Amino acid sequence: MTLNDDYLDYPRRHHGYDHKRYEWSMLSERAPVTWPEGKSLAVWVNISLQFYPLNQRGKPFKVPNGMTMPYPDLRHFSLRDYGNRVGIYRVLKALAAHNITPTFAINAQLAEQTPYLVQRLKEHGGEFIAHGWNMDHLHYGGQPIEEEAELVKRSVDTLRRVTGQPVRGWLSPAKHQSFKTPDLLADNGIEYCADWVNDDMPYRCFTQTGHTQAGNLTMMPLATEIEDQFVMSQNLHSEDSWVTQVKDAFDFLLEESREQGGRLFALNLHPWLVGQPHRIACLEEVLAHISGHPEVWQAPAGEILDAFHHATEQA
Repeated sequence: MTLNDDYLDYPRRHHGYDHKRYEWSMLSERAPVTWPEGKSLAVWVNISLQFYPLNQRGKPFKVPNGMTMPYPDLRHFSLRDYGNRVGIYRVLKALAAHNITPTFAINAQLAEQTPYLVQRLKEHGGEFIAHGWNMDHLHYGGQPIEEEAELVKRSVDTLRRVTGQPVRGWLSPAKHQSFKTPDLLADNGIEYCADWVNDDMPYRCFTQTGHTQAGNLTMMPLATEIEDQFVMSQNLHSEDSWVTQVKDAFDFLLEESREQGGRLFALNLHPWLVGQPHRIACLEEVLAHISGHPEVWQAPAGEILDAFHHATEQA
C-alpha cells in the first residue's frame, strides 16, 4: 500500500507543542525569579470548600469523593458536610498558629447557602477563588457552550456578590475542563486558573473568545500529587505517609529554588479530610515545616500572581 504524499503532513507540526494555548518553555532554562523580600520559594496554601449534592447526576462522570452508595448516601454526604461545619474551624486555627494566609476555593452554591461560613472565612483573612457551582456541575467536552458559559458566569457572579471580593482565580470541580473553559474564564474576568499541573511556576495561557472579550490567563499550578485527598483518599496512603510526601516535595523545591532562582510550592487541603481529630496534628506538622524557613514567602494565590508578573517584567 502506498501512502499519499500528504498523509504525514500536519499543519501544526513544529518545535514545541501542537497547540497555541501556551509557549514552549523548559523550566530549567527560564530566567530566575525572585519573590518579594528576596525570597526564593513562594508558598500557596489552598483550602477547598465543597458541596456534594446528595442526589448527584454524575455527568459526565462521578466526581472523586462524591456519593458512592445507593441513594440516599447520607454517610458520605454528612462526612463531606463535616468539613464545612467542623473541620474548617480546626484548619483555620492551625493556619493562624503558623501565620499562613490561605486561598479559599469555594463552590458558589456553598458560599450562597452558608453566609455564616463566608463571614468566618472573611474574618480570618484570605483570598476567595471560584470553585465552580458545586461538585456535581462539571465542565466537560461535548457540553453545550451555552450551558457551560452560563455555569461559569453564575459561579463567578455569585461568589463576587457573596464575598465582596473581585474573585480573580478559578479552580474547576475535579480540575476538569472543556476545550472552551479557559476562554469562558477570560470572558468573565478571571485572571488565573489552578487546573493544570504541568509546571512548578506560573505561566501564561492564551485565550481566544468570540463572546465578550479576548484575554490571557495565567496558569497557577496547584499540585495534585501531594494534596491530601489524592494521597490519602485516592491512593489510600496513611496520614504519616502524606506528611512525609509533603515535606519531601517542599524540601526539594526549596533546594531547587536556591539553585535556579524561584519556585512555587502549592498545597491543596480539604477540611473534611485533614480537619478530622485524628489528622489535624498531621496538618499542624506540615504547616510548621513549610512556614519555618527564612527563604519562604507565603501569600494567597493572587498576590503570588502579581509578584510573578512584576518579577518577570523586571527581568
